[in-house]
Amino acid sequence: MHHEASQASQIRASAKPASALEQLGALGVGGILWQLANDGQIVDVRCEMPQCYCFRGRRYFDPAPAWSDWSPTADHHPRLKMHGGQLTPDNVRLGHKLCNNRDFIWRQKINSMLAKRMSLDEIAARLNEQQVPTIHGTNRWTPAAVRKAFVS
Repeated sequence: MHHEASQASQIRASAKPASALEQLGALGVGGILWQLANDGQIVDVRCEMPQCYCFRGRRYFDPAPAWSDWSPTADHHPRLKMHGGQLTPDNVRLGHKLCNNRDFIWRQKINSMLAKRMSLDEIAARLNEQQVPTIHGTNRWTPAAVRKAFVS
């Protein structure tokens, strides 16, 4: 019996980790993200957003049909959808739904204020007034945080 248990643990230890394609398939992910994994263009299934808020870590995802905050989504990056960006291999990254949504809110608000020629100081003050959730690890918007959120 001891020999069989030892053999089983050796087999498990030598088992190859699931590929990105297998992991995304198990999560119920299709579309452009599945295509990228199938083409070998996603090598690590992790939230690629600059700010990840998942308390379980960047590599944790709920299955796509659950549509929870931690479900995998395709983010238009670097060119936002509102600026004509498409979900193409050169303009997409994997993120948690919540991380993607927060990133979009910042970009949308900051972009409109930049268009009004507001300074980073003015933008930070406005975001604080509006109580817009801050980037991870901060409790207030600062000019440096505004710049970091916008260019990331």
